[in-house]
Amino acid sequence: MVFEAPKWVPQLPIDPPDSVSIEQFMTSEALGRRPLATSRNPFTCGLTGRSYSWAQTQQRADHLSRAAGKHLGWQPNEGTPWDKVAAIFTLNAVDYLTAMYAIHRLDGIVTPANAAYSAIEFQHQLSSSGAQVVFTCAVLLETTLTATRALKIPDEKVFLIDVPLPAAASTSANPDNHLTVDQLIAEGSKLPALNPVQWAKGQGARQPAFLCYSSGTSGLPKAVMISHRNVITNILQITTYESVGRKQHGVDIQTEIGLLPFSHIYGLVVIAHAGTFRGDEVIVIPKFELETFLGAIQKYRIEQLRIVPPIVIRLLRTQDVCSKYDLSSVRFLYTGAAPTGEETIDDLRKIYPKWYFGQGYGMTETSTVVCSTSEHDTYARSSGSLVPGTRAKIIGFDGKEVTAYDTPGELLVQGLSVALGYLNNEKASAETFVHHDDGRWVRTGDEVIVTRAPSGNEHMIIVDRIKELIKVKGHQVAPAELEAHLLTHPAVSDTAVIQIPDDNAGEVPKAFIVRSAAYASKPAAEVARAIAKHVEDHKASYKWLKGGVEFIDVIPKSPSGKILRRLLRDQEKAKNRKAGSKL
Repeated sequence: MVFEAPKWVPQLPIDPPDSVSIEQFMTSEALGRRPLATSRNPFTCGLTGRSYSWAQTQQRADHLSRAAGKHLGWQPNEGTPWDKVAAIFTLNAVDYLTAMYAIHRLDGIVTPANAAYSAIEFQHQLSSSGAQVVFTCAVLLETTLTATRALKIPDEKVFLIDVPLPAAASTSANPDNHLTVDQLIAEGSKLPALNPVQWAKGQGARQPAFLCYSSGTSGLPKAVMISHRNVITNILQITTYESVGRKQHGVDIQTEIGLLPFSHIYGLVVIAHAGTFRGDEVIVIPKFELETFLGAIQKYRIEQLRIVPPIVIRLLRTQDVCSKYDLSSVRFLYTGAAPTGEETIDDLRKIYPKWYFGQGYGMTETSTVVCSTSEHDTYARSSGSLVPGTRAKIIGFDGKEVTAYDTPGELLVQGLSVALGYLNNEKASAETFVHHDDGRWVRTGDEVIVTRAPSGNEHMIIVDRIKELIKVKGHQVAPAELEAHLLTHPAVSDTAVIQIPDDNAGEVPKAFIVRSAAYASKPAAEVARAIAKHVEDHKASYKWLKGGVEFIDVIPKSPSGKILRRLLRDQEKAKNRKAGSKL
């Protein structure tokens, strides 16, 4: 059974163009974007107020491309895109997309890098992507130079984007030795215009715009080749899907938070591109600090919060601070990158009864959004309905295609937003991007259920990563379900649940807990028992924490908020091996 978007979802207004770049699409009113003259400034710095209109943003990208082309010896229509790969390794900034668009004007490829990377991790991305130049910021300069020098990338090919962080001054590397984006733009304003990029028909569907690295579940991250048309498709899908709920709530254009890393596919496509395509203003925050975040909401009257579950938990746990700020402008809180538990949403709704709550699901390999919540059809259990132009099917654990609602299995997705594949990794591409009689599909590796919401519309419930499901005497236990429940206990500030081996049951759940401040001084054994009982009082016996409760200082997570359970599993295995060697 193939699932598609509900009947209330409009069709895409145009067939996603296959011969224009993302930048051309984002600035072309003929292709459906909101008129530039009535759009808000696309990006405004939430710390300094620095902001540029769309016309200024276009001009800055143009001038930057001229100067960068001169310094790098790159020109449009010369060489191949693979000769012009640039990494962007910085915290969020108003000029993040300025740098991206400048590279696309030179017919190059951008590889956004996670600002939390170590030098070794960044070096891996530079090497595997073939990047020859880096745009970074002062606070990451030392890490950048360690990686670039190891690969013999010249220092003069490291440029700086302005990020207003006091910590930027603490680096031992010298920012004065590197040209800044502002300096390059000033230089480019005096240089002749570049020739326009000349593409053959269909080139935008074949040529990567981005090499985005997928976290995966094991091994080093893999470079996902995402074409210009992939991103254009998802921009159209998101804005078309959300237009119905926005219209019903009287929303024309709005301000939204730009906190999630633009290096992550969620921040890159959903916030930085889809938001600004429809004329919204994104308030850019370089990194999460609670009072900076709350202050930006109050100052800029932010209406939509696109955030991740850990920030939702932080809002719940810090009401003493949150209550000091005026958050009345917020209309819609939307989470992604990891599931938000129904109990967590219910708790937050009690504090902010006027807010709407929704979440979405997607992945790097689908150029982001697969399904999403509309403001007019919210359902706390789900990640919403399929966006237009996306088809899905579920393969049950018996290997057969699911034909009934509320039947779990692995989600497969089809559509024009599905990426080209993994760079230089045919084996992984063949395993993930599969061909069936009805076309090409991407295997998500996630267990889902399609159900009917109270509205009557089909909604998708994301259960968990299939590889992370815990098998207890044949029963499947989703770590995310237990984590959501544990977070309702007052002793739990943060948590992660993994499987550990058990002689009788095969596997059992074990919880890692970060204690809340109110319980930090209480006896550990007493708190652990109270937490375990909280599960026993509400969950089936096979879901009980028979693997124990362990207190730790911090739960390892990716910048997008995904719990890195694999790290905890590896640590647990290493600890058991060490204990076994002493016996």
